[in-house]
Amino acid sequence: MSTDVFEPLAGLEGVGSAARAARDAVDVLLRDRGLRKVGSDVTAEALLRGAHASAALAGSPATLEEVRRGAADGLATGAVRITGELMRLAPQIDTAPVQVWTRLHQLAAADLGPEDQLGHLRTSREPVPDDIPGLPPAPGADEMWERLSALAQNLTRPTTAPGLVVAAIVHAELAVLRPFPTANGLVARAAERCLLVARGIDPVAVTVPEIGHYELAGTYPSGLGDYAAQGLTGVRDWLLRTCEVVALGAERSPLAHVG
Repeated sequence: MSTDVFEPLAGLEGVGSAARAARDAVDVLLRDRGLRKVGSDVTAEALLRGAHASAALAGSPATLEEVRRGAADGLATGAVRITGELMRLAPQIDTAPVQVWTRLHQLAAADLGPEDQLGHLRTSREPVPDDIPGLPPAPGADEMWERLSALAQNLTRPTTAPGLVVAAIVHAELAVLRPFPTANGLVARAAERCLLVARGIDPVAVTVPEIGHYELAGTYPSGLGDYAAQGLTGVRDWLLRTCEVVALGAERSPLAHVG
């Protein structure tokens, strides 16, 4: 019998109510504006703003207008490149998660390293990446592969946990494991966004959770560090933080300001 690993995490103190409140914030946005009003232009704008925020969190100095003009650095260009395929990749993340993660890395890192490193999961013969400032060292390749494989298997199994919880855990695991040579933060945040779409939290991708992560940047590395080191307390705190991020992402949606 397969085990639902996400369900007990959703039952941690305060997580269920926080996840419902975050989901309500997104639902209110979509209901009040009306899904019929959500055109591809609004989705594209939300994804662009998310790309800028994710790149800024990774250290990009580019402004939103520079990103919009295509005059940005490799981090921002990679984040924008992801937006072009995110809605196509999202439906595949529950059935072929590793393939989606590697494709996200190919898109994110195209300007950051050699071509043979794109979509490449690191091995024990390669240096451990240190591309998310403030995190403890990434685990060795053997542990990374074991945990990544388990995460992928669990994603393909049924769960009663809210999609937001699943998305938050995938984000944290990818960030802590850092399975790729570069751009792990961009990949982790894009994977979270894919799951928020795929699991029906924000099926039209008009919220901007990446802005939530950026606006709460002061607790981003510490939240991930506690997730990695503080057991269920760290996991709970990361889940609560993500609920706050998703609610904030709904507030920052371009749909909230459409006349």
